[in-house]
Amino acid sequence: MGHVHGRLIAFDLDGTLIDSSRDLADSVNELLGELGAAPLPLADVTKMIGEGAKVLIRRALAASGIAEDPDAIARFLEIYDRKLLDHTRPYEGIPDVVRAARRHARVAVLTNKPLAPSEKVLAGLGMRELFDDVIGSDGVYPRKPDPAALRALMERAGATPERTLMVGDSRIDYETARSAATRCCLVAYGFSGHTLDGVPTDGAWIATDPSTLADIISRFIASG
Repeated sequence: MGHVHGRLIAFDLDGTLIDSSRDLADSVNELLGELGAAPLPLADVTKMIGEGAKVLIRRALAASGIAEDPDAIARFLEIYDRKLLDHTRPYEGIPDVVRAARRHARVAVLTNKPLAPSEKVLAGLGMRELFDDVIGSDGVYPRKPDPAALRALMERAGATPERTLMVGDSRIDYETARSAATRCCLVAYGFSGHTLDGVPTDGAWIATDPSTLADIISRFIASG
């Protein structure tokens, strides 16, 4: 486990650490096929990702003109469990970025993905051991952008808001950081350029690639 220095770096998962877009889209489209609908384009499904599986399925059903189905989310998770690691990979250089970060901070994953698939993906990619904590959307804390889970991670790390960095790829991550009064870095290399559209990024660092993210984390650590 990482050394605790009274500093926390919390990473979003999908679109920040890993590119899971194709496996998610393939799972959505298998579900839609079972429900008699045509597949949706990858780009369309990608725009629906970020607020958890329930929201993803609600959006996909709506886009396909299908009424909400109380069984759809459970079926989607069954399908996705088979496809978790078909195409999903960490963004190039990301494992090294996390290894460097954990030398100076407690590091965690804070995601709106359910915990079981989050843990399974990280383990399958050989990355689970890099993180001190993983918090998913289906535990005791509300989903992001509610700051409760981030504050719990801060407490575990003994970190103040000024010594906490939230790294993510969307408005949800930005709002989570703002609500907890922490530092924020938004990545622009993730699923698509749309994720930061309209996000008021004042006060946030922007990482255009994993190398830039490494530099920003170094600046964050050097700042105190």
